[in-house]
Amino acid sequence: MADYAPTISRLIDELKHLPGIGQKSAQRLAFYLLRADRDQALALADAIRDAKEHVRECSICNNITDTDPCNYCTSPARSRKIICIVEDAPNILAIEKTRQFDGLYHVLGGSLSPLQGIGPEQLKIKSLIERLKGGTVEELILATNPTAEGEATAMYISKLVKPLGVRVTRIAMGIPVGSDLEYADEVTMMKAMEGRRDL
Repeated sequence: MADYAPTISRLIDELKHLPGIGQKSAQRLAFYLLRADRDQALALADAIRDAKEHVRECSICNNITDTDPCNYCTSPARSRKIICIVEDAPNILAIEKTRQFDGLYHVLGGSLSPLQGIGPEQLKIKSLIERLKGGTVEELILATNPTAEGEATAMYISKLVKPLGVRVTRIAMGIPVGSDLEYADEVTMMKAMEGRRDL
């Protein structure tokens, strides 16, 4: 690295810890922040500090929130009969954008990945089972990612929950709207064929 002042080098090193940020991007961001208005740069620092001090996991669904329980869990407008299971908190926003789901959520905190040392104990599966013991939940929607790990997680939860008498469904997968069939890989095409419906 070039001979920067120690404080600049430290800033660059810290920025490199962010996902997708390499040496050049970290340098670019560091110098942008140094050239930025003092109030603007300090506002960013304050926002990061506030988020780290006040944001936590919801004690019910594990979503990230600054109020506990979160707004989804406390909303009287949401159905208590259906829970959508997602891997990570940002997945909730993708579902909420559709404006079609009015149930509750459960964030697992990842997916099963034995090669990375992530087993059922590392995920928030026990708290999900506790939520089901009340007997009010009628359906679980498994909305894990369409990856090998996401599929394995969905299958594991399905086998674990079915004996409890709860209906378990999986989100549909297949060809994205606006795409061309000739560019679909065989797994995507297979999922599209499996998920076909009557018209």
